[in-house]
Amino acid sequence: MTQPPAPSTTPGRHLPWVEERSAGGVVVDIHEGAARTAVIARRNRAGRVEWCLPKGHIEPGETLAETAAREVAEETGIIGRVLAELGTIDYWFAAGDRRVHKFVHHYLLEATGGELTIENDPDREAIDVAWFWLDEVHQHLTFPNERRIAKMAWERLAGTA
Repeated sequence: MTQPPAPSTTPGRHLPWVEERSAGGVVVDIHEGAARTAVIARRNRAGRVEWCLPKGHIEPGETLAETAAREVAEETGIIGRVLAELGTIDYWFAAGDRRVHKFVHHYLLEATGGELTIENDPDREAIDVAWFWLDEVHQHLTFPNERRIAKMAWERLAGTA
């Protein structure tokens, strides 16, 4: 298990930390000869809109790949088949009285059905969903680490990875 960051500089103050894992991915559909991917929009705590890859928590008994497929379907409406693992993003954040070390496992999925919708998102976090061309999605994704994951998906499909 990864060690927490150095303690706070506030004397006598050490926040407990926990580890969390999620999974999601880049679901790809070939449309008019080009690859496109479904991306969701959500509001962050400050109210700003962020475009991001679909992802979410692991249900009991699920594998990471199963979680990725379920979360993509719930948040985008697109049913996908997992093709490959793309990579893991990890980061730290504060949540109330604790620090969280979050690991998000990303997969490449092939779209096999469904239609774009946010109506199946049980957490109601997604406020919009859209198709973006895979080779241009980096221009729309909010987070650099997710742009890196999308680039890995593009390289994998293009055979340059």
